[in-house]
Amino acid sequence: MLTEYAIEATYLMAALLFIVGLKQMSSPVTARRGILWAGVGMLLATVVTFFDPAILEQDSASLNLLLIVLAIALGGGYAWYSGRKVAMTDMPQMIAMYNGMGGGAAAAIAAVELLKAGAEARHLGGDASTADVLGPDVAILAILGALIGSVAFSGSIIAWAKLDGRLNLSRLLPAQHVVNAVLAVLTMGLAVTLYFNTGLAPLLAFYLLALVLGVFITVPVGGADMPVIISLFNALTGLAVGFEGYVLGNAAMIIAGIVVGSAGSLLTRLMAVAMNRSVLNVFFAGVGTDSGAASASGAGAAGAGAQKEMKEIQAQDAGILMAFAEQVVIIPGYGMAVAQAQHKIWELSQLLTDRGVSVKFAIHPVAGRMPGHMNVLLAEAGVPYDMIYDMEDINADFKKTTVALVIGANDVVNPSAKTDQDSPLYGMPILDAADAANVIVIKRGRGTGFSGVENPLFVADNTRMLFGDGQKAATDLIHAVKALG
Repeated sequence: MLTEYAIEATYLMAALLFIVGLKQMSSPVTARRGILWAGVGMLLATVVTFFDPAILEQDSASLNLLLIVLAIALGGGYAWYSGRKVAMTDMPQMIAMYNGMGGGAAAAIAAVELLKAGAEARHLGGDASTADVLGPDVAILAILGALIGSVAFSGSIIAWAKLDGRLNLSRLLPAQHVVNAVLAVLTMGLAVTLYFNTGLAPLLAFYLLALVLGVFITVPVGGADMPVIISLFNALTGLAVGFEGYVLGNAAMIIAGIVVGSAGSLLTRLMAVAMNRSVLNVFFAGVGTDSGAASASGAGAAGAGAQKEMKEIQAQDAGILMAFAEQVVIIPGYGMAVAQAQHKIWELSQLLTDRGVSVKFAIHPVAGRMPGHMNVLLAEAGVPYDMIYDMEDINADFKKTTVALVIGANDVVNPSAKTDQDSPLYGMPILDAADAANVIVIKRGRGTGFSGVENPLFVADNTRMLFGDGQKAATDLIHAVKALG
């Protein structure tokens, strides 16, 4: 059996590996190595837990070890299977689900500690409370971790359902935001009650309301805001894990929770800045909800787009235009992920480069359904990192770009974000594809994007539409370029 100091030192080493891993994940060049380092840290923290005297010295030690092994087998087995089988288009759903599982685990830890504290308080009798048993600071963090973890859990499940197309609701009840506010007040009231009360009934009511709150605050969030919500729930999960690590006195959980929570918070802020909106506005504005789509469609019908038609181009003509261009900037979106066209787009880029065309990839911070979604897809296809440019680094280049090729993107190139004050996207920084001499848009149909907002770029004088599946369109462009010799 390891000593308590050896176990704590091992937990600290695991936490340091988490920090090193996360630091390396900040760069595409070292991200794979960072995942491995963080994985080694998690393995180390898991293995040393089997030697914890707090587990081995209990009468139910054998049962405890059996439950740990069973949990690892079930969770690890499912994660291994799903990780191998998941399609890149479904990666955002998986991330949302895993975020939720972390929050749910933290909430479950809090439930166990609060139940134990309640039982001990009742055994002591008198006016003993949860705070008396755990201590005021520990009781507060346990309850806060339970609240945050429960909201992150149920909210992430709703985010998964929205991303997976299983839930298309923008509200559950009339005056949804008012209902949410009332529900939040009631949940906080029960949280205060738990601090002083050790009964099972208020504990169950608290968890029930917290889970419902997570559902209710996520349902109104629009589809275009999903990257922000996923990163926010990631931050909340980290915070909950850190709180429960303090409750358990586990250094690895504390540090890991702080690192994940702070990284998620920073990412949430970056996502919100990229959309030029506050996090509160994300929750209450609902860009991508039915109402947002309706108002946007109305504005589009009243604007210039209503009098113009999309102009179609054939793949052969588009290929010729790009083959003789000086510079082509490719702007990928979720449609590229759906079509799994990233490999074909990279093949097209190589052909153009071989002909002396300067090719760059432009990535908007909220392109796709999760932060970094397009970067992952392009890296998978083998696109070099030095060809991928962030929005602030590429926007000035569009004015000297011969062709901007948009594949599966809509909202991140929508000029109404700059020109139409009635648009739900107004104020969001965009990729200035409209400034290119020519714009070619690969799109499956004539409908709006995920947010439901009409895009005047698609009917602009310098834009041509290449309709069809993204992978087939990219293949046709490749054939057109090759035919030129």
